[in-house]
Amino acid sequence: MFDVKEPAIDTRSIEQEGDFVKINKVDHVEFYVGNAKQATFYWSHLGFKPVAYTGLETGNRRYASWLMEQGKIRILLTSAYDPHDPIAAHCMLHGDGVKVIALEVDDVEQVWSETIERGAVGVHAPNNHVDRNGHLRTAAIQCYGQTLIKFVERKSYQGAFMPTFEAIESPIKVQAAGLQAIDHIVGNVELGKMNEWVEWFHKVLGFRQIVHYDDKVIHTEYSALMSKVMANGNSRIKFPINEPAQGRKKSQIEEYIQFYNGPGVQHLALITGDIIKTVRHLRDQGIEFLRVPDVYYDALPERIGKINESYKDIKELGILADRDDEGYLLQIFTRPIQDRPTVFLEIIQRRGSRGFGVGNFKALFESIEIEQARRGNL
Repeated sequence: MFDVKEPAIDTRSIEQEGDFVKINKVDHVEFYVGNAKQATFYWSHLGFKPVAYTGLETGNRRYASWLMEQGKIRILLTSAYDPHDPIAAHCMLHGDGVKVIALEVDDVEQVWSETIERGAVGVHAPNNHVDRNGHLRTAAIQCYGQTLIKFVERKSYQGAFMPTFEAIESPIKVQAAGLQAIDHIVGNVELGKMNEWVEWFHKVLGFRQIVHYDDKVIHTEYSALMSKVMANGNSRIKFPINEPAQGRKKSQIEEYIQFYNGPGVQHLALITGDIIKTVRHLRDQGIEFLRVPDVYYDALPERIGKINESYKDIKELGILADRDDEGYLLQIFTRPIQDRPTVFLEIIQRRGSRGFGVGNFKALFESIEIEQARRGNL
C-alpha cells in the first residue's frame, strides 16, 4: 500500500536547459481576502509577523494590504475598500485565495520582453513605483485561472516593501513557528489542461518538468489525479501542476475547482528545519491538520528506516514520512484555511530528499476523502 517509489528527479536536463528567465527567488505571495486585518490574526498563529502596511492611513484609497513575514517567506494579505473593486470580485468568486505569485528578478524589462515574446499574456507592462526610498519596478503576466505571475525588481528600492507601504510595529505578539522558506507552490487545473500548463511553464519561463505522477500512482478506491512538477534552472522554484483523473467519485481536485470556481493555487509548501517543533507549536496555536489513519504508522519504521526524529513524536503529531534514493522527508497538511474546501498549507522538512512524498499519497488522499465525505462532496 505504501511502497510506491518516488520518480527520479531529472536534474541533468534542468542544468542543460539554462535560464533565459533568471529568477532569484519567490519575492512574495499575495492573497486576496475578505478582511485583511482579520486575516493577519490567522497568519500570526502560523508564526507570521505583520511588518508593513498600506491603506487609508498611508494614502492608499483603493485597498488595505498587510505584509506578513517569517524566515524568508512573505505573505501579502489584501482587501478592497469598494465592493465593486476587482479585488472584491475575486473574493466573491473564489473566496480567500492566491492572486499573485511574485518572483524577484534582476531586470523586469528584460524578463517582460522575453516572456511576452514567448507567448505570455501581459497583464501589467513594466512600470515604476517611486517614493523617497527609491523606485521599484514590476510587471505581470497571466498564469492559470485568474492567478498572476508578477516580476519584481528591487535593486533600487530601500523602503519597507514598496511605495505606499509603511513599516509597522504590530501589537500582535507573535512567536515564530520555524518556517523558513517556500518549498513549492501547487496549482490545480481542469481535466485535460495539465499538459498545456506544463508546456506554458517550459515555453514562457524556461522551466523543465522534473517529476510526473500519473493516475496509476495517485489514486484511491474512489478517485485519482495526475501531477507534473515544473522547476526553474537551479530547481529552487518549483510549481507542481495537478489535474483530476477519471474515478468512481469526485476527486479533491474537482472539489477544489468547483468551490474555487476555476483553476488556481491549491497550496503552499513551507519548509522548516524542525518539523516536530514547528507542528507542535502550530497545533498549540489552534492550527488544524489532516490526520491519516493510525495504521499508517504501523509500517512506517520498516518502510522509512532510521531517521533523526522520534517515530513516537511523528505518530503523535500526525506527520507523514517518505524516503527516496537521496534521503527522506517529513510533511503534514493543514485543513483548508477558509470555509470553502480550497486553499491549504503544507509543512515540510527535507533530510536529503528532493521528492514530494509520493509514498504518502494514498494514505493522504484517503484522509482527504474522509473530509470530502463529511462535507458531502465525495
